[in-house]
Amino acid sequence: MIKKLYNPFLDFKFDNSTCFLTGETLESEDDRIQVFPSWMMRVFDLEDKPFKMLDESFTTYKQLQLPCSVDVVHAFNKVENDVELAMQDGYSAVSQLSQEVLFHWVGKILYGVVFNEIQAGMRQAILSGEEMNFSQALVHKFRNLHLMLQSLLIPMEFEHRNPFTVEVFHVDNAPETFMYRDEINTLIFSLRMNDFAIIATLQDNGTNAIFHKDLLDTVRDRKLHPIQFEEICARYFYSAYLFNRLPEYTIMETPEKVFVEPMPLNDWTLKPIFDQWVVKTYGQVLESFWKPWGYLLFEIIKDPENPMTFITDDEGNFKDSIELPN
Repeated sequence: MIKKLYNPFLDFKFDNSTCFLTGETLESEDDRIQVFPSWMMRVFDLEDKPFKMLDESFTTYKQLQLPCSVDVVHAFNKVENDVELAMQDGYSAVSQLSQEVLFHWVGKILYGVVFNEIQAGMRQAILSGEEMNFSQALVHKFRNLHLMLQSLLIPMEFEHRNPFTVEVFHVDNAPETFMYRDEINTLIFSLRMNDFAIIATLQDNGTNAIFHKDLLDTVRDRKLHPIQFEEICARYFYSAYLFNRLPEYTIMETPEKVFVEPMPLNDWTLKPIFDQWVVKTYGQVLESFWKPWGYLLFEIIKDPENPMTFITDDEGNFKDSIELPN
């Protein structure tokens, strides 16, 4: 187990001979863990399916791996086993998982994608003979995500509120459903399978959940049609894009535990925490999320004041029944 926090961003150490979470030197470059859980890849036949990287190149789900020490593998296996049992059981079991367990599970996948993206960028920089151009804002976010992920191994207390939120929804999915999305620039993640779906915002101090409080209250304890969940997902991904703060955290290490306290998001400019919601842009996001049902932008924003929705009716009540064209 690690005794102090490890920061790979100090010297950009992202090789395959160093444990990604602890910084320990590995005995073999074969000491690895899959980014996507093996059980999930097996159930949905994902191993050899293409996974698109930010540079437009493709790898496969199976090739996305993290160099990992034995202790870290064991710690993640405990999380994986708990989550696998819950996800195979369904919504009721998943909704009973703690926020911390869900964060460790989601965080490993999202950071695993980030790690592989960084490795790909470093290889590309070597081939081109140019320095790797990396946004300092992203380094800041990824460093904080990595720090919080270390709560898997060392006692860590998130004071006042969690930096992350994982919402679980009951969804009437088809049995074969597997829908995964992430956006590493905004650290948002969604997954839809079995009879549930999750949306995780990993570094907003719960602000997106506050922004969407009325929406969440409307759908709470409801079983959603997939098109309703995808609408919620579109709203979340767009608001995560509009979130214009770079959260800061006070980190205090003590012999007993690490204390992580979010700093206030308000600043001296008094600028709103979210940029202005633009209906046309939101409509474009929703068009992408509703692609399986074929709704186009001009239909979605035909009435710009009241963009198309399947969540509520004209009186603002939840739509229990959804009628879609054949």
